Amino acid sequence: MVMADMTRDQENDARARLLEHFAGHTAQHQNRWSNLWDKGDFLPWDRGIPNPALVDLLSGRQDLIGPSTIDDGINERGGRRRKRALVPGCGRGYDVLLLASFGYDAYGLEVSESAITMAKKEQEINAHKYRASDTSVGAGKVVFLQGDFFGDDWVQAVEEEATFDLIYDYTFLSALPPSLRPAWSLRMYELLRPAPDSNLVCVEFPTYKDPSTGGPPFALPPEVYLAHLTQPGEVVPYDDTGHLLEVAIEEKESAAFERVAHWQPERTHEVGKGTDWISVWRQKHPKRKG
Repeated sequence: MVMADMTRDQENDARARLLEHFAGHTAQHQNRWSNLWDKGDFLPWDRGIPNPALVDLLSGRQDLIGPSTIDDGINERGGRRRKRALVPGCGRGYDVLLLASFGYDAYGLEVSESAITMAKKEQEINAHKYRASDTSVGAGKVVFLQGDFFGDDWVQAVEEEATFDLIYDYTFLSALPPSLRPAWSLRMYELLRPAPDSNLVCVEFPTYKDPSTGGPPFALPPEVYLAHLTQPGEVVPYDDTGHLLEVAIEEKESAAFERVAHWQPERTHEVGKGTDWISVWRQKHPKRKG
């Protein structure tokens, strides 16, 4: 069910239904996401198209994120290679297909087998919508993987070095219980290729929601990203209503990630217009891991 033009009342109704579906122990959240995909009749996060904010970033901000190919010595055959992009919680894969059309080798990750099946069907039926944006570069490959973002089984299917030059997060963090935010930030640090031109791109949503109302989607004001990505894996203090304590918001000199850009996009999905933010993060002191 595609809800590209939901009214705020419809959005509130969908959130109430999601709250009811996810009530209970957070350890069951992954299974409950899979249950929704299996049924397929209530997918309010599915907008039917790539995020316009990502379209504009890829087409208009190469000065920030660079081209989709790079000559960094990793390619055993020499010369330039395609950058690898990862979209965790990719759903039907719209953003994965978009990244591939801009020349990235794009990987979509989902915990649900049903979601992966739908993503492959989207690729088969609508490939004509995702032609290469630059014929001299061509389109990259598309790989959809089923697995747990926090596990390692799916990583084995990634060719060569299992890190990524670009990771894109939109609604993935907001789907996770807040208790998993330290693990999310650490995993992002582990999966991003340790190089000064590798980028973690977050479309921050929902920034307008009161944290005390719960989720998913859980409230994600920009300071949540700042608090967790500057100290990956560290437990960050919140108050009883889900608001960050002020001591956690200060950016640290020794931060693992630094935010190199932060702005409100002119275009995004309807539900985030006027409230979404884009943040771009890089490792502050990148070095080869291991």
